[in-house]
Amino acid sequence: MTGSAQDNATEAQVAAAIARCAAGDRTALRVIYDLEAGRMIGVARRMLRRQDLAEEAVQETFMRVWRAARSFDPQKGAARTWLYTVLRNCALSILRDEGRFIADDDRAEEAAPATENALAHLPEASALRRCLERLDAERRAVVVLAYVHGLSHGELAGKLGVPLGTVKSWVRRSLISLQECMG
Repeated sequence: MTGSAQDNATEAQVAAAIARCAAGDRTALRVIYDLEAGRMIGVARRMLRRQDLAEEAVQETFMRVWRAARSFDPQKGAARTWLYTVLRNCALSILRDEGRFIADDDRAEEAAPATENALAHLPEASALRRCLERLDAERRAVVVLAYVHGLSHGELAGKLGVPLGTVKSWVRRSLISLQECMG
């Protein structure tokens, strides 16, 4: 098969898979993944310059494709163009969120005063204070910065210098621990 014929076949497969996603067929995402994920990670890595962020962008792209597949209109453009536009928008969102805070050597130390200040405002007998104090310092900082200071996951990742997926995991696990502690 020539390059052009192969590109046309891949385009048709991606378009059909997006249509199947719109109809609720979860296996269609796997088809798109198998056809395009490697190239998508490469594109995202060039934009984001970090493997972890590239993987995060591709994951978010697949979630958006699943949710927005019905909005794809083959009359307006090619399926792969639509797919890479979604990827580009995800990568730009990550860049925007990561860029709000310049990572430097003092980033973790900057989070500590904000966390301790928030804890100091809680009564000493407070169950919430007791439960927050049981969390590791990094996880406590993530919770306080997110829920007291209103930082997004992307802002937290940039401020703390850790991957976005790590921040999301810390927040989720910390909230579960707090819920169990507050029981």
